[in-house]
Amino acid sequence: METKTLQIFTDYVCPWCYLGQARLKKVIKKYKIKLDIIHFPLHPDTPKEGRDLLDLFGCSQEELNQKNSMMSQLMNEEKLEYNDRVYTYNSRLAQELGYWAHTKYGNEKIHDELYKSYFINKNNVYEIDVLLNVASKAKLPQEEAKEILEKRIYKDMIDKHWEYSYKLGVTGVPTYILDKSYLVGAQKENNFHQLFEKENVERL
Repeated sequence: METKTLQIFTDYVCPWCYLGQARLKKVIKKYKIKLDIIHFPLHPDTPKEGRDLLDLFGCSQEELNQKNSMMSQLMNEEKLEYNDRVYTYNSRLAQELGYWAHTKYGNEKIHDELYKSYFINKNNVYEIDVLLNVASKAKLPQEEAKEILEKRIYKDMIDKHWEYSYKLGVTGVPTYILDKSYLVGAQKENNFHQLFEKENVERL
């Protein structure tokens, strides 16, 4: 049976993507399936210095505290570290770094390290020094990482990812597409099992 491909539309500043990745990891170990990460522009207009979440959500401090409390509880259930968010940051350069690391080196650790940098360490993932530190933790070549970030070598590829997302009508992340089926949001493990069984993904 052929190996099927699960497309994952995602963004490194999306807490539901961080959560969904942890759940999916537990499931894919049991299936013969490939993952194709499509980088999605969640908040593409976020300035380089970041944006206050109170402004982004148009909510009160109490409402933001409730959002963070709920998210912390969900993260704890998956044994994921998470610190309350105050700002969001522009993820464009992080996406370019992640694409390079994954496609050229097959490095999947880069995704974990980018999530950690933002959700645990509260770093601005648009800053090159921050991203170089992430690359170092993922054991990627520093000089090359610096070059692809400064010269925007993978800019066109991420542009294509964004265009593809728009073309398919994806409006939120995470979104998972497998053949003719799709799921939206940080799914429970059982939902992934049902998706894979529906589309006849071979078990290992």
